[in-house]
Amino acid sequence: HGTFIPGYRPGRRTAEYLEAVMERITYVGAGFLAAVAIIPTLISTSMGVSWTVASFYGGTSLLIAVSVAFDLVQKIDSHLVMRNYKGLLEG
Repeated sequence: HGTFIPGYRPGRRTAEYLEAVMERITYVGAGFLAAVAIIPTLISTSMGVSWTVASFYGGTSLLIAVSVAFDLVQKIDSHLVMRNYKGLLEG
């Protein structure tokens, strides 16, 4: 489609580069999800909090809260850029 990655010639090198990037993203994401899954157990055992409270603040609810926060920042940034302001994260 006419796109390219600067510094990488089309073909095998580009495919290897993209595969390496996908592996890094996958491993980081898997580590993050494992940490999120373990957080309720760590909170309930180390702090003496009941399992119900610990599971409410960890796991799925944490993923939802982070996802909503990222989506909100992205929407605010897109509205600012649309009105010719600098982006929210650019300073």
